Amino acid sequence: MTRAYNFNAGPAAIPLEVLEQAQAQFVDYEGAGMALMEMSHRSATYEKVNQEAQDLLRELMNIPDNYKILFLQGGASTQFAMIPMNLLAEGKVGAYVDTGAWAGKALKEAKIVGEAVVAGSSKEDQYMRVPQASEIVVPDQAAYVHITSNETIGGVQYKSFPQFGNVPLIADMSSDILSRPVDVSKFGMIYAGAQKNLGPSGVTVVIVREDLIAESPKHIPAMLRYDTHAKANSLYNTPPSFSVYMVGLVLKWIKGKGGLAALEQFNLDKTKLIYDVIDESNGFYQGCANKEDRSTMNITFRIKDQNEELEKKFIKESEAAGFVGLKGHRDVGGLRASTYNAVPMESCAALAQFMKEFQQRNA
Repeated sequence: MTRAYNFNAGPAAIPLEVLEQAQAQFVDYEGAGMALMEMSHRSATYEKVNQEAQDLLRELMNIPDNYKILFLQGGASTQFAMIPMNLLAEGKVGAYVDTGAWAGKALKEAKIVGEAVVAGSSKEDQYMRVPQASEIVVPDQAAYVHITSNETIGGVQYKSFPQFGNVPLIADMSSDILSRPVDVSKFGMIYAGAQKNLGPSGVTVVIVREDLIAESPKHIPAMLRYDTHAKANSLYNTPPSFSVYMVGLVLKWIKGKGGLAALEQFNLDKTKLIYDVIDESNGFYQGCANKEDRSTMNITFRIKDQNEELEKKFIKESEAAGFVGLKGHRDVGGLRASTYNAVPMESCAALAQFMKEFQQRNA
């Protein structure tokens, strides 16, 4: 079988070794005579899978003991609502840093629940940069500050994270979690949909400081309360068991690669191959994001003068050559290569070569 050069933005590439291991265990999980997804989530077998995934994540991210790890459903989009429902008490304000489409969606949901404001924004720069800490103004009654660590559509990424004293920092890390080391203790909460760097869609990881969710407001339905899931070790209801199992396999793969520091260098090296082609193309390719803020997960670019006909040709020829997912998001157009953890160096090298040859044919 020939594997595609998969640059999809999400659901995205999963390590081939992980897929092959899952394939080998798919029908008969560890001699049980059935697949894991056929088993009760109350069984000792699944509880072990659930706990091992938590333990591996805690080890890889060096998560302090006073943080809970939750495996939830509904994607990061459900977290947009759960966060203010649980943490935005009456008289408090949710402070949001607006860096693009996903930050904007989180803010929109918060405004439905309570009072939420834009504490900083890069809208005037078409979301092609990340606001500096000095540009972020946090209200006195802020319950938290929410950021999106990496915007998949614009291709911008925080290189360092702002701090706001005693106001908890909450980060949507759906598209760059586990791509580099982060100091979890600097955050009140980190959350991420799995379908970019953690595994398949279906499970959302929430890493949250215990004091923030000790007692969720009583008027919230049980499934939307963080304390419900924390007290039940993410087994309050039937979990997305196969997705959690796959997350566990991906975490083992990351550990086998040398952990997050090694993976960060790997990501920098492979994306450099593509960014170098853009930077050295004499304007044929034009990067969208400001250089100092551009993402190692989502490379966004245009062809000279935003030539849509050439971009359509680029997509058509790239697909014929085995590349998948290079069309930019429908909201902004252009081109995008999503280079998540599981995208191999060989795929990035092949794309860099294709881009050079396309330029030679069409400059």
